[in-house]
Amino acid sequence: MAHKNISVFIPHAGCPNMCSFCNQNKISGAEKAPSADEVYSICRNQFENMPDRSNTEIAFFGGSFTAIPYDYMISLLECVQPFICENGFDGIRISTRPDCIDENILDILEKYHVKAIELGCQSMCDDVLMMNNRGHNSECVFKSSELIKNHGFELGLQMMTGLYGSSYEKDIETAEKICHIKPDTVRIYPTVILKNTELDRLYQSGKYITHDIEYMVNLCSEIMDMFNKNGINIIKCGLHASETVEEDMTGGYYHPAFRELCESRIFRKAFENAFLSYDEKSFLIYVSDRNISRAAGHKRSNTDYFRGLGISLKIKSDSALADDEFAVYNAAKGETDVFKIS
Repeated sequence: MAHKNISVFIPHAGCPNMCSFCNQNKISGAEKAPSADEVYSICRNQFENMPDRSNTEIAFFGGSFTAIPYDYMISLLECVQPFICENGFDGIRISTRPDCIDENILDILEKYHVKAIELGCQSMCDDVLMMNNRGHNSECVFKSSELIKNHGFELGLQMMTGLYGSSYEKDIETAEKICHIKPDTVRIYPTVILKNTELDRLYQSGKYITHDIEYMVNLCSEIMDMFNKNGINIIKCGLHASETVEEDMTGGYYHPAFRELCESRIFRKAFENAFLSYDEKSFLIYVSDRNISRAAGHKRSNTDYFRGLGISLKIKSDSALADDEFAVYNAAKGETDVFKIS
């Protein structure tokens, strides 16, 4: 069964400063932090209407959970405990800042059945962190990640690409350092510029210059490929589709199917590398059942791309292939050659 979250958004709660890019009210669609009673009602409703609760977590997102007022944090943790039981939800997932983790906090989270902790590291380049008013450095991410792993929690790291002061090379460096930490999960968020943020003011003044979406697809597809090769589960790539975000963004990198664009690009690059082994202009490609659309590309962008190069593609499914494999029919041999996607 696929993993599910019962998401509870706590916009800005606990954040000690305002990062250049941040407007959590717009990202989450929430305008105020919920009370314990409201959270209890959300979970009870989901509990009563979800027959199969396996592999489901209660997730506190949006703010820095471990930096909110202590009594408020405890009230939220306590109010959901009745739903973490036999035949109940698996546990709790939280997101927080790297500088809001210590041994005492981790002991409390363990007591209340928190299973996964996601840190918003955003960048692992100290100059980028400083320019975006993050209030911590990359060493803090390394130390907090080690504490979390040593306590036995699932570790998730969140990174942003295309931040003010960053570059293609710096974002790749961040991904490489994340791979070194070896988290269980990652989220990749291309920067979206929202109204009434410092980033928007920098953008409007011309100090923050962005690239086109093609640049970001190339970058994030390379980063996704790195994480895949290192066995790190990519939970998300791109902000979730939201009317609120679309209405309030003034620039940056947003597409409602951004992850699909990146996954399609990974297939395109893999096909290009494989085709170097052949002296042909027409290819029959086999992929696993679930990869048909990724292989063809978003709105058949991959088949159109190769057609523009004078190469014809026909893509079929083969249930015998793993999701990280594809096969090319070799007409000269009368058999298929199997390749790895990453």
